[in-house]
This record gives sequence, structure tokens and C-alpha cells, in this order.
Amino acid sequence: MFVLFKKEIFGFLNSLIGYIVMAVFLLINGLFLWIFPMEFNVLDFGYATLDSLFMLSPFVFLFLIPAITMRSFAEEKRTGAIEMLFTKPITDFQIVMAKYWAGLTLVVIAILPTLVYFFSIYWLAYPIGNVDIGGIIGSYIGLLFLGASFTAIGIFCSAITDNQIVSFVLAVFISLFCLLGFEFIYSLALFGKIDIFIQSLGIQYHYRSISHGVIDTRDLIYFISFNALFIGGTLYVLQRRNR
Repeated sequence: MFVLFKKEIFGFLNSLIGYIVMAVFLLINGLFLWIFPMEFNVLDFGYATLDSLFMLSPFVFLFLIPAITMRSFAEEKRTGAIEMLFTKPITDFQIVMAKYWAGLTLVVIAILPTLVYFFSIYWLAYPIGNVDIGGIIGSYIGLLFLGASFTAIGIFCSAITDNQIVSFVLAVFISLFCLLGFEFIYSLALFGKIDIFIQSLGIQYHYRSISHGVIDTRDLIYFISFNALFIGGTLYVLQRRNR
């Protein structure tokens, strides 16, 4: 499993697209947070906060993470390499988890440079250090869980097709629906008392909750269950292919 994990990591980092994808993530966030004169600009906002980063990042992740995961299974299915993978002394579950953890590790690598933004606002604050550190830590944890959820979706989409572009488009669409779809249905106020329940099915509801700096057990259970659902779906697809 660890060998496959390393193969996935280095396979991505050895390709030019790997660095382009992560550079685009940092560039987009950097431009909106520090350059463009918009509501997201930290310097124009007047307060030492990274709220703009955590508002923007989920939407950048909608494209970044599917780009990372789209080749996980799709490329191997297209080239036939997946059949060789199934002959290795490794279970289907270990294959899925190796690819999942590799994808999530790449997401973490993309997030780490944004800590520069934290240290920047820390020193820009008046007085120095007058920032909501607890809220920022909670937001980073929420962003990590959100990234993990999008990774699970991306791995699943890559497993159901042998076309990377189809995998990318499907992952973007499903991730977008899981992020905002339930919020939209909730806003319609069509279901009365169960509207709140429908809203709680979406990622945005729990991401927003954790971003307040309070780690609620219900949010943790949601994200763990959400990831388990798509990882289980990926495993099911692989097992059916082997029959």
C-alpha cells in the first residue's frame, strides 16, 4: 500500500501539470487576497483576518482537486495498467486508500504555503498578533475536511470512467452540488420542518460550522461518513469490475 502511495505522489509531482495545478491554486488565492481591489482583499478590508481565504478556497478546490484525482483510476483503466495492479499482493481496499491518501496529501501540500498568509496578517495586525488564532485553526481544519471530501468524490469519479476529462467534469459537478446544492434547496423553503435537515446534508453547512473555530462532533461524524460513503462507492465499483 505504501509503495502505491509513493508512486501516486511522485507520479503527480514528477509531471508538469502537478506543479501547474498547485501554482494556480496559490496564484488565484494570492491575487484575490492581496492584489485585486475587491471585497476579498485583506489590505483593503482593514482587519487582520483570513476569512477571504476560507471563502475562496472551496471554490478553487472545486477545480484543483478533480484535476489531482482525475487520473487516479481513469488513466490506468485506459492504458490497461489497472489489470496489472489487481495482480499485485494488495487488496482493493488498500488500492483505494493508497490513492485516496495520496490525493489528500497533495491537497495538504497545496494548502501549506498559505500559512505564509497567516504569518503576514499576524505581523500586519495592530497590535502584532491580534488575530483570531482559534478561528483560523478551525478554518484550516474545516478546509482540510472539505479537501478530503472532494478527494473522495474525485477518486470515485475516476473509478467509474476511463476518461480523465469525464472524471474531471463529473467530480466538479458532484462536488459543486454537495457544496452548494443542498444550500440552494434549503433556500427554497419548500419542505417546512425538514429544511434544516436538508441543509445539514451539504458540505457547506458543516464547513461553515467548523470555520467558526468550534469542532463539533456532529461535523466530524458528517465528514467521516461522507468520505466513507464515496470511498465505499469506489471500492464497490472496483469489486464489480473484478467479477
